[in-house]
Parts: sequence; C-alpha cells; structure tokens
Amino acid sequence: MFSKFLGKKIFDDTPANKNLMVKIEEMNLTDMRIYINNKIEGMTSTEEGIIAILKKLILKDEKTSTRYIKLDDAEVKKKKAFELIIAILQHKKITIVAIELIQVFLEVYADIILKYDKDNKQIYGSKMKNALLKTVSTMEKLIEFEAKMQILGE
Repeated sequence: MFSKFLGKKIFDDTPANKNLMVKIEEMNLTDMRIYINNKIEGMTSTEEGIIAILKKLILKDEKTSTRYIKLDDAEVKKKKAFELIIAILQHKKITIVAIELIQVFLEVYADIILKYDKDNKQIYGSKMKNALLKTVSTMEKLIEFEAKMQILGE
C-alpha cells in the first residue's frame, strides 16, 4: 500500500487500460476535465488516467513537434488547461508521479502562465502553486500516517 502513495504502481497492460489510453488520447480539455471529475458514465478516473492526461499536456507531439498548449492558443483553452491542473491537484487519486508531472507542467508552461495572468489579470500561476503545495503537504501527511501504520504492524 505504501508504494501506492509513492506512485510506484506499475501500469497494468490490460485491454481496459489500453482502451483508456486510447480514449484519453482522443479527449480535448473539456473531456479531460469531465473524466477527472468522474462524470463519464462507465469510466472512473484512475491514477494511470491522470498520468496519461498530464503526459499528453506536457510531452511534444511526435508529428508536429509542438506541445498541447501553445502561446498563441485561445485564452479559453489556456484557462481550461490551468483549471484542469487544479482539478487534478485536488483529486483523491493523485500520486507522487502525477505531482512531479505537474511540476514539469509548471516549468514548461511558465511563460504562458505568466503571460495569461498578466493579460487577463488572473492569478492562475499562484492558484496552481498553492494547490500544489497543499497537495504535497497532504501527501506528506499520508506517507507519515502509512509509516506509522507500518510500525504498528497493520
């Protein structure tokens, strides 16, 4: 169980997970948010799904050599991506791996976040950082609790 908190869970190469990865690859930001909020009938958000979404946002597309969000994208698309990150940070199935990917997201898109906040008088940069700090704090408490339970033999 401790490995679950550390994000060391190995991806199951089952047909269901392969199907999930295909569906996530086809999702837009709205669909991803609906998935994260468990509003898609028959699809419950999982740790693997969260990680797949984050990788989709961070990694460059092999065909176009561009990332999912670009500086010249519509403001609505950027806002949806930032809100998606906050929703993921608040998700109960977040793992250390997902937290690390979100840190990469914040680094990769730092210029876009700053420009968006400046142009739209928003505070998504600080909202995401605060949500990240809160999530890390919660994760630390869970790990400490799990360590105490291991000591007690449960």
